[in-house]
Amino acid sequence: MTWLAKAKGWAKRLKRDVLALWFAARDRRVPWHAKLVAGSVAAYALSPIDLIPDFIPVLGYLDDILIVPLGIVLAVRLMPAPLMSEFRGKAERWAERPTSRTGLAFILFVWFSCLVFALWSLWELT
Repeated sequence: MTWLAKAKGWAKRLKRDVLALWFAARDRRVPWHAKLVAGSVAAYALSPIDLIPDFIPVLGYLDDILIVPLGIVLAVRLMPAPLMSEFRGKAERWAERPTSRTGLAFILFVWFSCLVFALWSLWELT
C-alpha cells in the first residue's frame, strides 16, 4: 500500500469521525463533557474559519493537521465505545447518500440571483 493510499484512507476516516462527532454532539445519551468536546471539534473542523489562516505558509495547515486529529482522539476517548460505533456507522451511511445536483443548481441559482440583485442595486444608487 502506497503512502498516498494510506493518506486517502486516513482522510476518509477523519471525515467520517468528524461527522460522527457532529451526530454525537446532538445525542442525549452522550455525557455532557464528551458532547462539549465533540461539538467543539466538529464545529472547528466544519467551520470555514481557522485558528491560523491557511494562507500563512506551513502554520496555516498545521492547525488542520494537528488540532482536528488530536481533538477527534480526545472526543473519541471521552465517548462511550458502543455509542461511538453507532455514530460512525450512521456517519458512513450518511456520507454514502446520493447528492442532489438539482439541489446544488438551485442553491447556486439563489446565490447568483442575490449577487445580481446586489450589483443591480449598487448600479441604481450611483
